[in-house]
Amino acid sequence: MPQSTIRILFRFLGSMNLAITLLVAIAIAAVIGTVVRQNQPYPDYVLKFGPFWFELFKSLDLFNVYSSAWFLTILGFLVLSTSVCVYRNLPRILRDVNDYREHSQRNALLKLEHRVQLETAGSVRDNLTVIAALLKAHRYNFRQRSDGVDVLIAAKKGSGGRLGYIFSHAAIIVICIGGLMDGNLPLKIAEWRGKIAVETRRIPAGEIPPISTLSAANLSFRANVDIAEGGQADLAFIDYKNGYLLQKLPFAIYVDDFRIEHYPSGQPKSFESDLVIIDPALSEPLKQTISVNHPLTYQGYTIYQNSFGDGGSRLNLKAWPMSANQLVADLQATVKQFTQAGGQQLEISDFRPFNVNPAPSGDKKFISLGPSFQYKLRRPDGTANEYLTYMQPILQEGRWFYLSGMRAKVSEPFNYWFMPADSEKRLSRFMAFYQALRNPEVIKTIAMKTAASTENSKQSSDQERLAVAQFMQSLAGQFVEGGYEKISAGIDQSLEEGRRQEISQVYVTVLQRLLKNLYLEILRDEGIDTGKSLTEFDTQFFSDAVEAVNLAHFYNAPLFLELKSFQHIEATGLQITRSPGKWLVFPGCLLLVVGVFCMFYLPQRRLWILLEARGTGTAMLLAGSALRNRYDFDKEFELIKQQLTQNATFA
Repeated sequence: MPQSTIRILFRFLGSMNLAITLLVAIAIAAVIGTVVRQNQPYPDYVLKFGPFWFELFKSLDLFNVYSSAWFLTILGFLVLSTSVCVYRNLPRILRDVNDYREHSQRNALLKLEHRVQLETAGSVRDNLTVIAALLKAHRYNFRQRSDGVDVLIAAKKGSGGRLGYIFSHAAIIVICIGGLMDGNLPLKIAEWRGKIAVETRRIPAGEIPPISTLSAANLSFRANVDIAEGGQADLAFIDYKNGYLLQKLPFAIYVDDFRIEHYPSGQPKSFESDLVIIDPALSEPLKQTISVNHPLTYQGYTIYQNSFGDGGSRLNLKAWPMSANQLVADLQATVKQFTQAGGQQLEISDFRPFNVNPAPSGDKKFISLGPSFQYKLRRPDGTANEYLTYMQPILQEGRWFYLSGMRAKVSEPFNYWFMPADSEKRLSRFMAFYQALRNPEVIKTIAMKTAASTENSKQSSDQERLAVAQFMQSLAGQFVEGGYEKISAGIDQSLEEGRRQEISQVYVTVLQRLLKNLYLEILRDEGIDTGKSLTEFDTQFFSDAVEAVNLAHFYNAPLFLELKSFQHIEATGLQITRSPGKWLVFPGCLLLVVGVFCMFYLPQRRLWILLEARGTGTAMLLAGSALRNRYDFDKEFELIKQQLTQNATFA
């Protein structure tokens, strides 16, 4: 590229016209982003604007202005333009800040607007002492140049006014870079390269493909997740275009409690959540209560109290199997969370502890129609049935079970999975057992301990014990995915019929030992002494828990549900953000304030005092200039002139 072309391009990028144009474009984008609600579901925009305007606005990316490609491009050009401007002007400004202009000539000083000539009877040296004290009193820094007998004093103050130009422009660069960091720029680039794709299906988080999943290393995001009381999540969902992306988190968020206060009319008044951050990097879990405008910040992640809703109240239902190969099962269903059961998917869409409607009398009173919940069970072919029923914990064969539902669509029915309750009628023990069973790291540890505790372990080598542990892990994985049936199917496929019974007994024995050791570990975590014999309840609980896990994957057939009672569990709606750019935006804003303050309140002022020996006296030429605030400088110049005149008179 010719040198002249580079110079022209460089001058264009650093021009004031380009900077103003970009700033106006950003202001217009900000207006659009304020008027049009951002990041809403596409159907809402279709209903609001109509199909034609929806398609037009969508093509312009007006529903996601601050993360749109054109807005980020404008920010990028503004950063480039401002950087070029700073690069071009910084050397000159720094030279001006350090230049006192002590080599100015008399003729140049006489051309200044502010000037006055005085006569004093004192010598040049005597006047230097007076002038130095006067300039220091007015907070001027000065230098002097002596040319034989004559002396020129060059003084200035307010150099920060010139630096304010650099501060304000650097602030714009920093703020824009922060905006680019938080503007999903890496996400846009990854989408353009085909590395990610938006997921539009309503499927469980575990079935979301990797191409729609973002790792915990994602630099910037704003995601949402609903977590029920007593539940936890290590992921969140980013609403993106016409679907969503799954965002993984490097820690788990456990909701210990959720509280909400209502007005007498039933409208929510305030709500808050007791959260527990579970992170292996922490010596102990981090506990904190959050509420609206009082978030929790941890490791660069900020967790806001965003909303609330039903968290899939613990449904206590007596379920009658519709097929002979199914048993009563306990399911705890959280609203809007999915569970796999026997090749089918349950999606709980809504639970209402009470349905408030206007009273039939029409006298502005409201009555509750009682609790209700809707749920769907989705089959492999995509079809589903919709149910409307009630929830409560039930007592099954002398033992308490919790129920939870699954569904495929909002308009389709529900099915359930039984989970045994512990001695305090809580689901925590079973969930701990089930979740630990699905945790590869936990299973690996328990399998190694189990393999080392067998009768023949002392005579076995490390490699043999490792092989046994790996075999146990494989059995546990098969058991979780398909229960005993899947293990039996594997035996049937790999062995002849004569050996199947014998090998099945061995597999069951090995698996039971692994599961028992895992269960004992859960009890020890609860503070129960496992050195003694287990109580009848704990023994029976283990059997029920294993049976529930065994049948979990079969939860795909319609069930007849008889309402017994319900336990309401509310969900807290959390918004999780990671905004590293804010650590640039905040200092950038502060730097901008400092820069504007310096430019407007620290204007640069210069004074020159030329002293010339005239016989026994001294001729004095006072001259000055100011870039801004001429009115204030007029008063200061007049005051300095009067003070010099008084000193001259005294001299």
